[in-house]
Amino acid sequence: MTKKGINKRRYSIIFWVVFSSPVVFAFLLFYSISIGLWGFMPSFEELENPKSNLASEIYSADGQLLGTFFIDNRSNVQYSEISPNMVNALLATEDVRFHYHSGVDIKSILRVLFRNIIGGQRSAGGGSTLSQQLAKNLFPRQENPSAYQIIIIKLKEWVTAAKLERNYTKEEIIAMYLNTVDFGSHAFGIKLAAKTYFNTTPEELQAEEAAVLVGMLKAPSWYHPVRNPERALNRRQVVLTQMARYEYITIEEYDSLRALPLDMSNFQIQDHHTGIATYFREYLRGELRRWSRTMFKPDGSNYDIYTDGLRIYTTIDSRMQKHAEEAIAEHMGNYLQPTFFRHWRGYTNAPYDRDLSQEQVDANITNTIRRSERYRSMRSLGLSEAEILESFNEPRAMRVFSWQGDIDTLMTPLDSIWYYKHFLNAGMMAVEPHTGHVKAYVGGNNFSHFKFDHVTGSRRQVGSVFKPFLYTLAMQEGEFGPCTKVPNTPVTFELWNDSLWTPKNSSDDREGEMVTLQWALANSVNYVSAFLMKRYSPEALIRLTRRMGIKSDIPAVYAIALGTPDLSIYEIVGANATYANKGVYIEPSFVTRIEDQNGNLIEAFIPHREEAMSEETAWLMLELMKGVVYEGTGRRLRWRYGFEHPIAGKTGTTQSNSDGWFVGITPDLVAASWVGGEDRGIRFRDLSLGQGANTALPIWAKFMTKVYADESLNVSKEDFEKPLYPPSIETDCSKVQERETPRDYFRREIF
Repeated sequence: MTKKGINKRRYSIIFWVVFSSPVVFAFLLFYSISIGLWGFMPSFEELENPKSNLASEIYSADGQLLGTFFIDNRSNVQYSEISPNMVNALLATEDVRFHYHSGVDIKSILRVLFRNIIGGQRSAGGGSTLSQQLAKNLFPRQENPSAYQIIIIKLKEWVTAAKLERNYTKEEIIAMYLNTVDFGSHAFGIKLAAKTYFNTTPEELQAEEAAVLVGMLKAPSWYHPVRNPERALNRRQVVLTQMARYEYITIEEYDSLRALPLDMSNFQIQDHHTGIATYFREYLRGELRRWSRTMFKPDGSNYDIYTDGLRIYTTIDSRMQKHAEEAIAEHMGNYLQPTFFRHWRGYTNAPYDRDLSQEQVDANITNTIRRSERYRSMRSLGLSEAEILESFNEPRAMRVFSWQGDIDTLMTPLDSIWYYKHFLNAGMMAVEPHTGHVKAYVGGNNFSHFKFDHVTGSRRQVGSVFKPFLYTLAMQEGEFGPCTKVPNTPVTFELWNDSLWTPKNSSDDREGEMVTLQWALANSVNYVSAFLMKRYSPEALIRLTRRMGIKSDIPAVYAIALGTPDLSIYEIVGANATYANKGVYIEPSFVTRIEDQNGNLIEAFIPHREEAMSEETAWLMLELMKGVVYEGTGRRLRWRYGFEHPIAGKTGTTQSNSDGWFVGITPDLVAASWVGGEDRGIRFRDLSLGQGANTALPIWAKFMTKVYADESLNVSKEDFEKPLYPPSIETDCSKVQERETPRDYFRREIF
């Protein structure tokens, strides 16, 4: 070979080495990155199933999202569930060439290089594609990287973006991206963002709403539409301009949309303190945490309600839940609480009853201080009792509850304790008797300020609400019916210590006469309850209540005939639902099924059932309890609230008016309401105000008025279904004639 040929070959080799070296270098660089030589890279399996903390979603029986349990409040949606407005706004603003690249957009990178870096045009934007941003969201960067590390991280994101493009369709990448974005205000992902900022769903987002959310992606806090409305509005205009520029909207639509005001009236942070059914969700959280300790995923680990994206389908009906919360707010806020304030204005130690000594009042306040979160946290820091108590007398800025809305004020913690003591508390639960499904659950006035749950967490004295269980004993034995007459005369018990106890009636109405059991129950006559208690026994009554689902401790004493046991609203509702379910107790249930994030069933729940009494006995008790509404302590349901259809029920008022109760039974729904002070010494001074018919019954009445008016619920107004073979016992007590006096009755019974 000639010297000229050798030189030509040498130049050719040099040329190809120089030309191919960058290509080879780039190939080796990206290959080494892809196999993890430069640090962590997601595997194929991790790309197929990217891990993120998914919030568990709580759904109502009518398909509404009640709330979530979360570390990151994130819930995923499919592309088909996202409004085209949101997709268009996103592409127009973040990656208009999204459909024309494979994860890395060389054209955009060159634009950034020459305009941003060389030309200094910061407005030229960034070069990251949606796929690269998704890679960054799925596999976050380390904190405070160096310049060298930033270059490596960027290259790794390019590789990950290319892999994502190979593994997912463009639509899937858009959905994944919107599912991983932080929109601020504890809203991770488009589903929670739509709910938080506009109280809507991703598929129903309007163009102007989508523009706000996309505008926030640049800096969620800086462009927050509630905290920084002017910036958010200007940013929305930028997004709308981009949408018009790339013809996602017309010029006419742009002009119309840019003129719209920034409407954030539906903004509400989605946390455990907001939304509906807050007490229920908190109760459910505790139950699910216990459940998760016994349930295992396919990999052998326990389910985590905060990160595994479970779907919890509950029995709660969101419409009934709203009606129940509104009923409590209307009665307590508009009538009962203002009445209570006026009732105690100007009294020493108000709202504690004057029967309490100063020592008892002081002890209640001291106990409340020691139960407070402020006391516990200061105690954990090692502060002395004296230092803590001194801090309770130092004024502080705080937000306190009122039925007209929260109040920002300056108050000492001790004064705030006295302030909250003046509020009566309320609780309510409603259940579908034939399924045991709990449809409404309100544990208190306001979960943000009153954390204690009075449905399942509280046990209060039930008063006359307990008496129907005693009457059930009489019905099931067959010797009594609703219209059977018994003497309304005193009954004396000999107690275990040889002392005597004679219960008293609350009034002398028809004292000394023969009265029907229906009239006696309707008017809560203690003499008749004592009469029945003496005929049977406390043990027999307790055995019956156990079959009706009451698990709380009940002492086997004669006084339980008057309603001395402490029971929960949950127990009272479940037991009374037995009457409407033909004598079969169904344990009230809250959850029907739980699914994983992919919709696979983990567990379905079937409530416990037990036959507590015969169908005939249950029907007789319903007939008996109708008298409470027709002619007894619950008759205001008819003359004040206009209920004309069949309702069975019972009021309850405990000693010194500490607790007011009402349980109402209809064929399709059984509900109970309770009202009382935080301490039992907090109460009305007179019966006319403190009785259950005045404190608790109106809540039930307002709730059922709303339920019956809501045609979408289709709750029956028909009468209770009779047994196939109803007992041949008279239930229309107006037909019963006077036949004997108490003296005649006792003569017949004795001789």
